[in-house]
Amino acid sequence: MSTTATPPGGQRTLQKRRQAQNAKDKQLKQTPASSRQAGHGGSSSSILKIYTDEANGLRVDPLVVLFLAVGFIFSVVALHVIAKVTGKIF
Repeated sequence: MSTTATPPGGQRTLQKRRQAQNAKDKQLKQTPASSRQAGHGGSSSSILKIYTDEANGLRVDPLVVLFLAVGFIFSVVALHVIAKVTGKIF
């Protein structure tokens, strides 16, 4: 008889248990903590679709939109100034 006490099943059983526990821990770490992280809830999927290649319609660079908006504001201010100046002259 051996003097060292070995658990029933031997070394293979302990190794399988460790592998199963490691796999379980790994799966728990990969599971999202909330339903939003899992991709459920809210209207985030429809809002995010605007910014992806899946969206249909006209694609315009945000910088172009910025320049067009600033240009429009400048033209309105310029027309107001021109109207004030010509109103005082005539």
